[in-house]
Amino acid sequence: MEIELKLALPTSDPATLEHRLARLPALLRRKASHLHLRNIYFDTPDQALRGQHVALRLRRVGRGARPVWLQTLKVGGASASALSRRGEWESVVPGADLSLAALQGTAWSSIDPDGSLFRSLAPVFVTSFERTNWTVRRRDRSSVEVSLDVGQIVANDKSMALCELELELLAGEPSALFDLALKIAHGIALLPQTRSKPERGYALAESSIHEPLRAQPPALSAKYSIVQAAQGVLREMFCQFTAGLVTLRYCDDPEVVHQARVGWRRFKSTCRLFRPALGANALPSFESLQALLAAIGKLRDLDVARLETLPQFASAYTAGHASREQAWQAMMRALAQAAEAQRNAVCKALEEPAVGATLLAITQWLEQLPATNTAEEVAGHPQPTLQRWARRRIARLHQQLKDQLQHIDTPAGQHRARILAKRLRYGIEAFKRLLAKRGSAHWYQQATDLQTSIGAQRDRAQAAVLVAQLGVQPELAEFLRGAACQIHP
Repeated sequence: MEIELKLALPTSDPATLEHRLARLPALLRRKASHLHLRNIYFDTPDQALRGQHVALRLRRVGRGARPVWLQTLKVGGASASALSRRGEWESVVPGADLSLAALQGTAWSSIDPDGSLFRSLAPVFVTSFERTNWTVRRRDRSSVEVSLDVGQIVANDKSMALCELELELLAGEPSALFDLALKIAHGIALLPQTRSKPERGYALAESSIHEPLRAQPPALSAKYSIVQAAQGVLREMFCQFTAGLVTLRYCDDPEVVHQARVGWRRFKSTCRLFRPALGANALPSFESLQALLAAIGKLRDLDVARLETLPQFASAYTAGHASREQAWQAMMRALAQAAEAQRNAVCKALEEPAVGATLLAITQWLEQLPATNTAEEVAGHPQPTLQRWARRRIARLHQQLKDQLQHIDTPAGQHRARILAKRLRYGIEAFKRLLAKRGSAHWYQQATDLQTSIGAQRDRAQAAVLVAQLGVQPELAEFLRGAACQIHP
């Protein structure tokens, strides 16, 4: 069983990483080893292995005339977490060809009982990187291998950079991985990496590597405990957030930023929903994330203004006037420049070690949830079933929204109603299979419509504020302030 913690390294200077890591107290005086690794991943034309969360690769170790070839089979490990647990079997093989004999006595016999899959295997993608290894042995007898990988993933005629840390547990408990990673995080910026190298290789091969990760609520069983449900739901939401943070480092698609922000809002809202059941198992402070979250929010506001809100008013303002057209285009260029500068600010914020340390602490908290007891269990009181608890919590949220609708005649009241509508929508999405279909569907649509209506008004107002800050022509600024007051643009 391979237990591993994967961490992306958001740095603009990967060439200095080895030196910086070697000087950290956690790795100081640890002897480093260096390897060049080239890995060829195989699958069938219909990606049968990928569909079963199986990876099969050939690894060439070294660059000399007589390299060592290793064949590795990995099974399982598909989860929305930087911490993975996978079955792993590795054998030395004669050369650069797959060996069926080396798969004897592994899980392959149940994956491919008649050998048909093996006969149709072909290379899909390649990873090639320089690996620096440190082995850290601790007084509690735990042992962790720290691997810095810098190189690239290649699929067909496409490639992408590879820069990450892998912490593999050699002996001891998984907590040793987090203890060491947190020590590293105090000196080096890092991000939880929820996608393995094979997952990224497949995505690169099918040209989907830059696609934003959208909400994918896990299927909850009514047999789950509340804490088990909390782990599954919150893990998926946090994964949406952190995957977006990793992707926006090398992709400027505004939807990536949007989905990352949605992931955080879903996570924060659902943490609040579960809070009474989690009792003393408090979420780690995310105070260190505030600057990053504010920077992401500002970037999203600029993207919405220039791509969604303002274009609908262009023809009404320009009306065929050349001078107005010039003023409008100048405004749009200024917004694009502001968005680019803000995107750089977000990437810079990701290079703050405190950000990665906080994200790592949240990851550890999520992984430890099933082993903890709720407040009710500690007090000796039986818990309600998950289904009963979920229905009760969603009904309470709906009632709060109903009450707030009596007080939406002010901007503050509208803002509060919009927040409650989001929380209700996220909650219904998370517990969809446990709720009564008719009632929850009606509440969901009500929350969505309310969020959209109030959100459109807020976006118009925010766009007018952003444009005014750019110092555009007074006539244009005044026009947009008037547009912001419209109920229907």
